[in-house]
Amino acid sequence: MKSIQSQHLTSQQYGLFKKNALYLSIAACAYSPIMHAAENGESDAILPTISVDADRTEKPTYAGSDGQVLETNHAGFLGDKDALDTPFSAISYTDEYIKDIQANDISDIISATDPAVSTSKTSGESRESYSIRGFSSNSNDATVNGLAGMAPYYRSATEMYESVDVLKGPSAMLNGMAPNGSIGGAVNLVTKRAGDKPLTRLTTKYMSDSQVGGSLDIGRRYGDDKQFGIRVNGAYLSGNGTIDHQENESQLGSIALDWRGDDTRVSADIYHTKEEVDAPTRGISFADGVDIPNPPTNSTALNPSWNFYESETKGAMVRAEHDVNDQLTIYATTGITKWNYHGLSADRAEVINDAGDMETTLGGVGDDNKRTALELGLNGRFQTGNVDHEIAANITRYDEEYNLYAARFRGITIDSNLYNPSWGTRPNVNLDYPLLTTTETTLSSIGLADTLSFNQGQYQLTLGARHQKVETEQTGGMLSTGAIYDENAVTPSVAFLIKLTDNTSAYANYIEGLNQGATAPTTAENAGEIFSPYKTKQKEIGLKIDQGTFTHTLSLYEIERPSSYTDSDTNVFGYYGEQRNRGVEWSTFGSPLDNVRLMGGLTYIDAELVKTSDGTNAGNQAAGVPEWQAKLGAEWDTPFAQNLTLTANSNTLSKQYLESDNQRSISGYTILGIGARYTTTVNQLPLTIRANINNLTDKDAWTTASYNDLGLVEGRSFTLSAAMDF
Repeated sequence: MKSIQSQHLTSQQYGLFKKNALYLSIAACAYSPIMHAAENGESDAILPTISVDADRTEKPTYAGSDGQVLETNHAGFLGDKDALDTPFSAISYTDEYIKDIQANDISDIISATDPAVSTSKTSGESRESYSIRGFSSNSNDATVNGLAGMAPYYRSATEMYESVDVLKGPSAMLNGMAPNGSIGGAVNLVTKRAGDKPLTRLTTKYMSDSQVGGSLDIGRRYGDDKQFGIRVNGAYLSGNGTIDHQENESQLGSIALDWRGDDTRVSADIYHTKEEVDAPTRGISFADGVDIPNPPTNSTALNPSWNFYESETKGAMVRAEHDVNDQLTIYATTGITKWNYHGLSADRAEVINDAGDMETTLGGVGDDNKRTALELGLNGRFQTGNVDHEIAANITRYDEEYNLYAARFRGITIDSNLYNPSWGTRPNVNLDYPLLTTTETTLSSIGLADTLSFNQGQYQLTLGARHQKVETEQTGGMLSTGAIYDENAVTPSVAFLIKLTDNTSAYANYIEGLNQGATAPTTAENAGEIFSPYKTKQKEIGLKIDQGTFTHTLSLYEIERPSSYTDSDTNVFGYYGEQRNRGVEWSTFGSPLDNVRLMGGLTYIDAELVKTSDGTNAGNQAAGVPEWQAKLGAEWDTPFAQNLTLTANSNTLSKQYLESDNQRSISGYTILGIGARYTTTVNQLPLTIRANINNLTDKDAWTTASYNDLGLVEGRSFTLSAAMDF
């Protein structure tokens, strides 16, 4: 396709071809008239009408990835762009990759081989926990089909998604402000659609210690032109996890509908997901002066075995697109989700001495929220002289009502020991929690961007800005401050990309993130004071090399984020410093050799505390950020057994500090995994068997946790699945 584009096709024609046809079909049909136009000195070749039966909605996969990685990257309201035309570091994983690694949630997908993504790897946490480029990211900020607030709250089952996009770095201009404050990167989940071929796939699954379940995936298209589509997914998993006394039950049901005409496309998604866990992990902390000891065995329940949580999300989304003409597409999308959570957990779990004695107090939470989102936008193309323009504009609105019901049972303390935990029976506590606060938030924005292309796309300049308004009101409940917040800010962005060769791009960008201003806690002298929105700023340069079946991305970046906390001397809450992450990142995927595929990379992050209050801790490494992380996933299609693929995975990271004073740290570790998959037929029905062993050596190691300081790396686990198409 690159050779076709170089024959003086306009960017408009190139984009239309890539959207609507298979590469080989285009090449065969278009080569002759293009050459004829070029020989006659015509700058914009006029191509004949081409009729292709391929599914227009199917996105191309990278040649060397065996269908596991897309050729395009999602860039917010700019749309999907070819990887070599994306002036950011990004990657998009396919449904095939999700199935092959047997991922249970989104963090499993994005952290398996990407060195820029870190995750706790702790079993039984109530929410997904991961960071991108050294900054904690909230799983609730993941968008679904580009729409904010539509992902299942706390955890997203994987069965209803056909791809997962990861864009690294702040992205307020591209996506709007993240409702829950994620700044290190953006994750977009793309729901499944029915393909042209009928699909009925049944998958059975076993996970150690004794979790059993399955999933059903059905897709059909109807009509003379197969314009109507329906995709139904259901999943269930239940049993014991790798932590002592831990039990998990999860359910998912989703329906995806779509209609595609010549110029108009309409789709709708409805889903319901539920998760129940006994003996969840919330993590532990260590009292001042207590050294971090060796970790206990990774099957240890760090928190009371009779704790629990239940989480349920229901969601619905509708999207419509219309091609006004070949140069302009308009779209509208809206959605709603409702979430309920109820649980009892360790409010504070602290190791108080070197012998490992622990004191645990209890806390109960019963949250609920309602989120609605709306986006109206357009994408267009036009020319001014010899300059091609790709414009994007949108209006977004996000509304959330969040009710916090909670109780702290401070009069009850559970005594136990880190190496020999004994939890007894659950105290008689009231699980009907009082309402503490109701918080209503509205985020609205207007975004505009223009990508200018020069010299047939060799030079590309993207200019954009977004005006964001943030409105928050806290009312009702026992701890309400009555605070009202109404602020706005503009976040600009500029990116430049140059095609050094047909398979090499260099890029640079400046882009900002935007977060709601912090509110001083009730314990501070200035309780209830609300601060203006704060910006996170990224500068990045990078190089992308596509060797046809093997690709590399090398990037250097700097991200600056203000830090807020309560000053220990004045008891006044405010912004007193800044965290500056400077990093170098190399990632790669594809096939360097026949029948061998690699995916992974290496990253180094200097996460330095700068501009701190009174110079305290200035120059120290930020807590919870390892300096080094290396990952590698490998696959080998064996020559001695047809249709058998062997896999291996390695994840290595360096030590992490627990606090900003850099006095206490946890050691780095390496986690290994192996696996295999085999495809065959049974009574002419396709069958794929997958087996994976994670933490092959059963490594015991401390890791960071979502709530308290530390958790345990998940122990050795075995996953086996069999998928048959009927």
